[in-house]
Amino acid sequence: MAVSTPILGLAVLAYMMVVFYLGWVGYKQTKDNDDYMLAGRKVNPFVLAFSYGAAFISTSAIIGFGGYAGAFGLGILWLVFMNIFVGIFIAFVVFGSRTRRMGVNLKAVTFPELIGRRFQSRFIQGFSGALITIFMPLYAGSVLIGGARFMETALNIDYNIAILILAIIVAAYVITGGLIAVMYTDALQGALMFVGMAILLIITYSKLGGVTEAHQALTNMAYLVPDNFAAIGHTGWTTMPAFGSPTWWTLVSTIILGVGIGVLAQPQLAVRFMTVKNTRSLKRAVLSGGPFIFMMAGVAYIVGALSNVYFFNTQGMISLEVAGGNIDKIMPEYINSAMPDYFVVFFLLTLLAAAMSTLSSQFHAMGTAFGHDFYRQGIMNGKIGKTITVTRVGIAVTIFISVILAYILPPGIIARATAIFFGLCAAAFLPMYSGAIFWKRMTRQGATASLIIGTFASLFWLTFIHAKEATALGICQAIFGQATLLTGTWTLVDPILVATPLSFLVAIVVSLMTEPMAKEHVEKCFKQNE
Repeated sequence: MAVSTPILGLAVLAYMMVVFYLGWVGYKQTKDNDDYMLAGRKVNPFVLAFSYGAAFISTSAIIGFGGYAGAFGLGILWLVFMNIFVGIFIAFVVFGSRTRRMGVNLKAVTFPELIGRRFQSRFIQGFSGALITIFMPLYAGSVLIGGARFMETALNIDYNIAILILAIIVAAYVITGGLIAVMYTDALQGALMFVGMAILLIITYSKLGGVTEAHQALTNMAYLVPDNFAAIGHTGWTTMPAFGSPTWWTLVSTIILGVGIGVLAQPQLAVRFMTVKNTRSLKRAVLSGGPFIFMMAGVAYIVGALSNVYFFNTQGMISLEVAGGNIDKIMPEYINSAMPDYFVVFFLLTLLAAAMSTLSSQFHAMGTAFGHDFYRQGIMNGKIGKTITVTRVGIAVTIFISVILAYILPPGIIARATAIFFGLCAAAFLPMYSGAIFWKRMTRQGATASLIIGTFASLFWLTFIHAKEATALGICQAIFGQATLLTGTWTLVDPILVATPLSFLVAIVVSLMTEPMAKEHVEKCFKQNE
């Protein structure tokens, strides 16, 4: 489908003008470290909810996980439940209020600094900052791929050029405006995404004859599952994979649990809890955040699966065949084939918004992790003053790394790369973070041991046990002469199911075996401030 270049150009220009205006507003309001790092701790609940949701739901959800649904079906809708219950309700109501309170008490401006000050440990802050700096570019690279794939398909421009365009635009307002600019633009982009996904769902059902008709047609297509997919547990697009099959383990342990639980320990999301005036704002944000996530993730997964019905009706092929075997191309191919011209233009803006909102949050988190946590505290021991300049350099460096990864990562990687980073965060940060805000008895030694064990257990499992990564990396093969150290079902189990429980256990045992932290310090951390 050819998109009208003048109309597209005007739409993108108008959108960019608004984004850069909001970035300029953020720049003008950024006066000090608190403004750059935490948007001045005075963010509106609506802005928080849409900024959080837009940072959470990116092109990796729409393109990557939507494509996964196109290939493997609607079982991924369990992830929507996890996104809303864990990612919104538990995150805001249970974790959010305590995070905000402790952040104010300790005057922390980043997620690693919050944990580092809670346990009075430069090492924890510096190590956490380094971990984010090194591994978050993998997630950012996957988001860049999602946006660039749609631009490639819709605009017929070179994929490599599309990556550069996205990265440069986002870098411009993140580096200058800090978190104020990020959250303002996120809120606009979130609203645009909500409208775009609502229209996409309505048009899809209308094209397929209605809700019941569309899903019945998809159910009736089970016989079209390719033999190689059926052999690994694919039973159809409206049923769960065969229990215990490779596809079932990937869906349940890697996608649903990896992303569904890992969201609680995402540094770029947790830091948003420290941007509001009070805990009432967090509770109000839940009312906006829940429906937003449902519309964004739920619609992407439903439409991704239903694209099989459309392509079979029009081309006699399932979605994966139309996309040439690349999962990441299913959603772009469907939008460009099935949607009217005007909507292709609007959806391009929706995807730009999804990519830019998540990328801006990632770039800001990576820059602050490098400049403030790793360099200022971890290396320089706080001996330099404001870190805005170093943070801006950190943002630029991590953007460069993310772009390089977007060029070299293999096809169909978006959902997988996202799940890897979420799972790593769950193993490394979640036990330590949970103990920091809920358990007064947790000690510095327990937190440190949990952080180290969680990190290296997750990386070890990825490198030597979990077949998808271990086989691709080839390190285990080179050292031990075999693709994985274990065989059978163990090679299908995601690291989150092994590394995270181990990290929790270590945190508890080591804390109970070591001296409690000073009572005065602990009471200061947990002090009520409202």
